[in-house]
Amino acid sequence: MNTWQIGDVKVTRIVELEMVGGTRFILPDAAPDAVLPIRWLYPNFMNEKGRLIMSVHALVIDTGDRRIIVDTCIGNDKEREIPGWNNLQTSFLKDLEAAGYPPDTIDTVLCTHLHVDHVGWNTMLVEGEWVPTFPNARYLIADQEWEHWNGGDGDKYGEAFDDSVKPVFDAGLVDLVRVDAEICDQVKLVPTPGHTPGHVSIRISSKGQEAYITGDAMHHPCQMARLDWASSADADKDAAIRTRTGILEGLADTETLMFGTHFASPSAGYVKREADGSFWLDIDAVDTDV
Repeated sequence: MNTWQIGDVKVTRIVELEMVGGTRFILPDAAPDAVLPIRWLYPNFMNEKGRLIMSVHALVIDTGDRRIIVDTCIGNDKEREIPGWNNLQTSFLKDLEAAGYPPDTIDTVLCTHLHVDHVGWNTMLVEGEWVPTFPNARYLIADQEWEHWNGGDGDKYGEAFDDSVKPVFDAGLVDLVRVDAEICDQVKLVPTPGHTPGHVSIRISSKGQEAYITGDAMHHPCQMARLDWASSADADKDAAIRTRTGILEGLADTETLMFGTHFASPSAGYVKREADGSFWLDIDAVDTDV
């Protein structure tokens, strides 16, 4: 577990899975021989052989008045196409509670988009039925994202709509919001289309300090050095590259802390610009409690 303080807002990372290698299905251009020259990735984001290190985790935004969980990972008992994600049995809920956030104390679930690894713990299996994991929360989904998935396009990485999205909608817990909605004084959505049509990122502002949660606008820090490396799961690769480039240009050499939704520990850093127009992530200046 890692925690960060953004003004009066506390951000806590709850890890479901961390993995070394096995990521080429999502970033096909990131072969070891192509990644190894990006030396700043080692040792946090790649190993000595150039195999990428990635994470599946949720971030809890605690404003003092609101407890918002961002992206609910893969979930237990879910049948998924990716072998390492299929029928998981992890300690995610126990870890969430140990961090001080029992599920019934979460008041907002915010999904940056509706892929399988961002909605899984929306529900849990109880006596053969998928029930909301966070019964006292409103589940916020961008209206454009809902329109895309409710149209039946599906997800080639494993169907999640029926077991992780529709049950909370049927329970009356879903609020459809604009892609630029203000969730509360400290938290606002930012439209970042490309990975999916209604994908959103999240900006946190408090006491003059700012942070930015990417969602899947970026999967791995290697895409900061290679802006042209698209994800195989991007619905519109050209739009995703434009969005990712715009995010990095906007954050470069500022004091905004950037959280990568799949970035391995320490998962957050400051965006710095290289002379060649690429970017890198400064993790050494980050104040993180572990």
